[in-house]
Amino acid sequence: MYRYACAVLATWAVLAGTAAAAQSQCDRACLYGHVDRYLQALPRHDARALPWAKHAKVTENNVELAVGDGVWGTATGLGSYRLKFADPQTGQVGVFGEMIESGDRSVFALRLKIEQGRISEAETVIVRVNDFGALPGGANPFANPSFIDKPFMTQALAPSQRRTRQQLITVANGYFETLQLNDGTIRTAFDPACNRIENGLQTTNNPAMPLGPLSALGCEAQFALGQYRYDDRLRDRRFPLVDEERGLVLAAGFIDHQGRLGDYALADGSPAQSPIRRPHTFVLLELFKIVDGKILQVEAAFITVPYNMPSPWVRHSRH
Repeated sequence: MYRYACAVLATWAVLAGTAAAAQSQCDRACLYGHVDRYLQALPRHDARALPWAKHAKVTENNVELAVGDGVWGTATGLGSYRLKFADPQTGQVGVFGEMIESGDRSVFALRLKIEQGRISEAETVIVRVNDFGALPGGANPFANPSFIDKPFMTQALAPSQRRTRQQLITVANGYFETLQLNDGTIRTAFDPACNRIENGLQTTNNPAMPLGPLSALGCEAQFALGQYRYDDRLRDRRFPLVDEERGLVLAAGFIDHQGRLGDYALADGSPAQSPIRRPHTFVLLELFKIVDGKILQVEAAFITVPYNMPSPWVRHSRH
């Protein structure tokens, strides 16, 4: 039933995108202009300089705020890292980058929706290191994020490498299906060169990552082990932005951990222990680069929120 609901949600995203096509007259350059002006206004604390829709909806870290609240009062600068992507069909644009607040460097992800030349939606996830907390063992591996340009992420694909909007969403949703109650079964397609960046750190093919031997493996190999069995639900999945020309899908959702799982066996029979032993939830914005129908790169920004927290972007959020 849950997977059926996810399929319905993905189909709705496609239909909504088709319906919005007639409303959007802002091409890629226009959309990039909007997000650039947004980022230029942030450290000036000048939200009023932007063209907001009358009833614009703004969220920061999954909480709805008034225009000009939150990071608009605390941003002191932005790093040079910019990973931009756009969906002219639905009038949406996004960026992953580096936020600076009083000297603290944080990964952030931002999505804007532009309607009739005005910002009608702004959704931001900011991974503030001081709020993130330590992982089991006391260390916070996200305390020193790295921002490395990846030109292939924004390169247009050859027509033969592209997939339809629905196909791209299906591949991205398959990643979430693989992650939820991860048992070693692969429910999507990975490129052998796939890598994943989480909160500014490469967590695949990176033996130096302080998360144990798992970080030395590639994307598919990690999931094939069934390491993430403790991810009980990946709910309220949304796929609001699809950049078909570049093979990019921006996804949103929550990972819920009931905290009940203790010891368990990996797919190869090795013993494992869940690192999360309390009710816990991540909210995320996650970008997938899909080439030839296979996931080549993942870039994610996620933070801890109250367990089972509802989404202000989903009318009937699961509780």
